Amino acid sequence: MSKVATIRLLVASSLLAGVVASAAAAPDEDALGKSSGYPVASNLRQAYQQHYLVGSFSAMDSFNPSCTLASSRDPVALEKNATETAFIYRFRGDTFTLDDYMTRQRATAVVVVKDGRIVAERYNYARTPDMRMLSNSMAKTIVALGVMKALEDGSIHSLEDPAKTYVPKLAGSLYGETRIVNLLRMASGARYVEDYSAHDDRAAFNDIMRKSGTLEAVRSVIERSDPEGERFNYAGAQTNVLALVLRAATGRTLCDYIGEKIWQPIGAQAKATWMLNPGDGIEVAQGGFNATVYDYARLGMMMAADGEVRGNAVVQREHLLDMTDPERQPAAFRPGTMSYHGSKYSGYGLQTWILPGSRRRFALLGVYGQAVFVDPELRLVVVHTAVGKDASGDASGAHLGAERDALLRGIVATYGKW
Repeated sequence: MSKVATIRLLVASSLLAGVVASAAAAPDEDALGKSSGYPVASNLRQAYQQHYLVGSFSAMDSFNPSCTLASSRDPVALEKNATETAFIYRFRGDTFTLDDYMTRQRATAVVVVKDGRIVAERYNYARTPDMRMLSNSMAKTIVALGVMKALEDGSIHSLEDPAKTYVPKLAGSLYGETRIVNLLRMASGARYVEDYSAHDDRAAFNDIMRKSGTLEAVRSVIERSDPEGERFNYAGAQTNVLALVLRAATGRTLCDYIGEKIWQPIGAQAKATWMLNPGDGIEVAQGGFNATVYDYARLGMMMAADGEVRGNAVVQREHLLDMTDPERQPAAFRPGTMSYHGSKYSGYGLQTWILPGSRRRFALLGVYGQAVFVDPELRLVVVHTAVGKDASGDASGAHLGAERDALLRGIVATYGKW
């Protein structure tokens, strides 16, 4: 029997035994606070200390001001297969299982949904599917869904409008003079460094936002390095501008508008929360969204169905394609062409990462390892939450991003070709 066949047999045996939590020790349990029951921080600064990461990433709304998105009155069913699917993947010359992955990487949860049914799920660090998990920058895609919905209902007239059309106080500012489509594409042209170091432009922006409000922080970005629309430059500040536009255009908060137009229509079973900026009470649009992994799966299922849930269009198919189809993006924003931190692996649509491969695949991504991976053709969704060692990716040498990608490829290979 080959090694791969042996692994599949062992995995199948463990799944028949009903294994859901990772069977072996998760990485760095002691450093992450196991002996203290994975404690929750008392403030935002403390939350990002290693000892508090696990507890805080599943309880952010317990110690930060937040608003609520109500659940659906008729949740979409998310049933589990009687027998889980055994997944294997190749990484750096060896073959591993999903259980191996949970012992190698600091994932808090991995949930695989195929054709609307859970076919595998794993949890580390005593996390459970009813906990609201922090999504970090996955929230950016949720903001974009709200923008597209506002375009559909006429609250936003055109993505070619500059932000100042809806937020007159931004007139004359760099972001105010930038078209909405280029804010969605992370292509404002602003000179802005977001590398998660202690003194990058993101840190300075967030400091102003917390002290003086979102509007003042947005107005503080004043220098362009490129004409708008030409170059991808990832900067969460652009999502905060989109939030100001969406709130002004609809006359509603993000929690209220997106809750009604997106969250409830996807059939969310649990409420979600969005952290509020203490400087002005506005949602922290570039991150701060919290929901259960099952509801993140329902969000991914809606996107995998090109906007449809139970025969109803939550978001129009054309708008989902505008967000996620590489062929609809300028050449400079497609996988293999776009450069990000020295890599040309991914592309970028409208606040959504586009993955390479033989067909359309995309992902919602957040720092420290958060992701919702979507393959529409396979009707496949993978939710991945984590407490990575570093915000920016693989700087710690743990290779979380690279091994997560290998796991995704292994899951896809079970059903089709990458």
